[in-house]
Amino acid sequence: MKKIIFALAILTATLTSCLKDKPNVDFSNLGVNVDLVESGLTYFPADAITSTADTITKTFTVNISSPNTLSTDEVVTIGVDNSIITSYNATNTSVTYNAIPAAAFKLPTTSLTIKAGQRVGTFSVTIYKNQLDPALSYMLPIKIVSVSTGTISGNFGVHYYHIIGNDFAGSYKWNFKRYNASDTTSTAPASQSFTGNPVTISPVSPTQIEVTSGYYYMAKYEVTFTKTGNGASASYSNFAVTLNKDDVAKAAGLGVTLNTPSFVLIDPTKSYTYAQVLQKLKFIYIANTSSGNRVDVDTYYK
Repeated sequence: MKKIIFALAILTATLTSCLKDKPNVDFSNLGVNVDLVESGLTYFPADAITSTADTITKTFTVNISSPNTLSTDEVVTIGVDNSIITSYNATNTSVTYNAIPAAAFKLPTTSLTIKAGQRVGTFSVTIYKNQLDPALSYMLPIKIVSVSTGTISGNFGVHYYHIIGNDFAGSYKWNFKRYNASDTTSTAPASQSFTGNPVTISPVSPTQIEVTSGYYYMAKYEVTFTKTGNGASASYSNFAVTLNKDDVAKAAGLGVTLNTPSFVLIDPTKSYTYAQVLQKLKFIYIANTSSGNRVDVDTYYK
């Protein structure tokens, strides 16, 4: 029994000593940092706006980083600073970004108050993509302009919201035809077809587009190419086309195999002008189903 009491006494003394020790990190000298959560160049990819909707709303959080919550209210003001685009373009040349016009976005509020004892507040911005040229790339840099207390984060004080443009992105008309593979020719009567439907070709990157096909879960074509030069003298080559892998997997789950598509009019070994490509956006693939194989042909045109 004495041994147990002695052991407990030693454990108590040890714990008391530990509690008196300084922590591994001393927060007492840290100030007040105000930042935008998951922002800055570290989170640049996450700030990409990839939705094809005409109206997109992004909600983002401002945070107070400090050893203790503040005893007074914190007023945070944000704003758009397009000079950030100039700096970004100067050091990142793969995509040239333009400023989003004032009519194409809305900040419902540019100032908020984080009450004493609290740490976070929320802003939002709405972007109207139908006001933008889909062939161009845009950036909307939103930064913390001022705070009533503390310091604005140097690394996490800007959201680089951006939209990647593509020469072939935008609104098109769309013809679709499906016929039985056993018919062997595209001139056979179509079992399903339409003509002149509206469709949007969406940019994935400056050299990749995505567009919906007409058959089975509207599987999307993923088209990549190489662009050489700019403006009227630009040329396009090295074309490749696949179907979106998630769409293919979804169809496979229901017993339908969507085979790799191919171009009808584009020769991947040749180079084309912009106008020539617009005349050749026609694709074909075969869907293998339990009731027979179907040939699907999609044509996109201005």
